[in-house]
Order: sequence, then structure tokens, then C-alpha cells
Amino acid sequence: MDILIFDMDGVLVDVSRSYRKAIQRTVQIYLETCLGFKREQGNPVTDEWISLFKSVGGFNSDWDLTSGLLLYLLSISNIPPFQKRKRFFSIEEIVSYLKTKSSKFRQKKTRNIRNNFISFLEEVGSFGGGLRGVRAALNASWDGWVYRSGEIHEENVVKRIFQEVYLGKKFSSCYHLSPLFYTGQGLYLQEKLLIPINILAALQKKVRMGIASGRPRFEAELVLKRFHLLRYFDSLVTLDECEEEEERILRATGKHIKCSKPHPYSILRAVQEIGVSKPQCGYVGDVVDDMAAVQAAKKELQILAIGFLASRRNREVMKKSLLGAGADLIIEHREDLLGLPF
Repeated sequence: MDILIFDMDGVLVDVSRSYRKAIQRTVQIYLETCLGFKREQGNPVTDEWISLFKSVGGFNSDWDLTSGLLLYLLSISNIPPFQKRKRFFSIEEIVSYLKTKSSKFRQKKTRNIRNNFISFLEEVGSFGGGLRGVRAALNASWDGWVYRSGEIHEENVVKRIFQEVYLGKKFSSCYHLSPLFYTGQGLYLQEKLLIPINILAALQKKVRMGIASGRPRFEAELVLKRFHLLRYFDSLVTLDECEEEEERILRATGKHIKCSKPHPYSILRAVQEIGVSKPQCGYVGDVVDDMAAVQAAKKELQILAIGFLASRRNREVMKKSLLGAGADLIIEHREDLLGLPF
């Protein structure tokens, strides 16, 4: 093997107390602040729910996953269906509108348990997974309650809350906006390395390494600098590069193509940036979209799909999902990375 490309979240970095908690906190803030739900003991979203949603596929974006969870929770609440989102030009206008419209339901609560949760996710999977699958399974009936599209300073309330929670004080320097929903410490500070420096250093002696991540570049570099990882990787491809490619395709063809995983673009570009001729490659990922992206990349590369479970709860469920999505092999202990066929 000449090149080893890594996913970042759940592989290089433990995000169980950052991105995953940001999903939970965003759902809670949206329900309470935008829709007037009363605070309940605990969080309406469990770690297991997030893992099960990800196991369906199509949730490479945590913003989409958060929106999908909100739609699901509304479908099991006493909030009635409401399909059409009105057009607004500021987050403040949207929050005021939602508070007014939901006022008669404020005393109502979401129910924490739905007996057919697994069958619901199976239905989501039958529609192709992801947010599109959630909307199809729910007939888009609650879309009008969840503002999840557009720019972060105009209409995308879900992304605005999420980014404030994840970045904390870094939010203003990243987006040049003042926080509206959250002023605490950024949850990115809760992240820890999953693959220790000594293992990365040993791997660097055997193979060229890169990263293909669904993170925005600002957040990817935040982690790489914080943990002093930049020296170990020869390429970094993020959500920013995928969105730039989407814009290029749109200008050239008029077609809207999503280039983030499970599309192989980020993996192919990370390998290309390293610049080895006809390389044998591996990609280490922890979710089904990673494995699907590698399978698509095999049309152009010799590459192994390596499922990574070193930080996982629900290991058997995730292992089955990764193998079903095309993993060529599974790594359950980070030290086993050193035993790959270099």
C-alpha cells in the first residue's frame, strides 16, 4: 500500500462529546427556543439514535442528521403537520414566526419512545437514506417547522445553532457573526485523539497519508493545529473543496451534483494531491457513507475500504452495517493499523 487516506471524525478524532453532543444540544435548543417546547429531563435524542440514523447511510452531514432527527421528533409529537416554509431574510424573523405559530402547542411534549423506531429507519433506508429518506418516509409533512436550508445568517436556523454550539467563541471569528443561541464553550474542546501520535509517526515511515473529511476546512484545520497533526498528512480535502467542485460542475453542466461522501470526490482528490503514480491505496472510515465512497472510488483506484470501530458503541450493529456497505476489512483496535499490508 502506497497511500492511506483517513476520515477525520470517529477515526482520527473522538467526536462523541463534540459533534454528537452538538447534534443533541441543537435539537434541544431548536425545540425549546424556536418551537417553545418545555424542557424535559434528559435530552430527547440518545447516542444510540444518532448511531442508528448514521447506520442507515446518507448522513455524512451532521446538519442533515440534526434536521432529520427534528423532523422525526416532530412526527411523534403533538405538533401537527405543516409542509411549507415561509420565506424570511433573518434568523430572528424565523424564530419569532415559529414561536407565534407554535404557541398553542407549547405545553405539549415529544414522546421519547416510538415503538416502530427501527421500522421507521428501515423505511428511511428504503428511500435511499439521509435527509431525503426521512422526508420521504414522513411525506415531508413537518418540513415547515424546520428551517435547515440557505445561508447561516439568513434562513438556516439548524446550521446556525449547531455551529454556535460546536465552535463556541470561535464562531464569531469563523462567520463574522454574533451568537444568537449559545454563548458557552465550544464543544470542539471536548475532542480527543483516537489514533495516538506514536501510531501516526510509525505509519508515516511506511506510507504517505492524507485526509478526506466532511468537515468544513476551518473546523478540520482547528483540530489538526490543536493536536499538532499537520506534519503527518500530505493532503487535506474538506467540505469546502467538495462544494467548490459542486459549483464548478453546476457552471459547466447546469447539474446539481453532491460531491461529499458517499460521492468519491474527496477520496480521489486526496489521493491525487499526494501525487503517487498508480498507487495502491486504503481509506479508513467509520460509517457506511465512507465505505460507499470507497466502492465508488474503486472505478478509478486500487483501494481498500477499511472500516474503523475503535471508538464505537453498538459495535456489532456498526460492523454489520460497514460490511454490508462494502468494507473489505474491519479494524477494531487502532494498533492494528500498523498491520495493514504496506
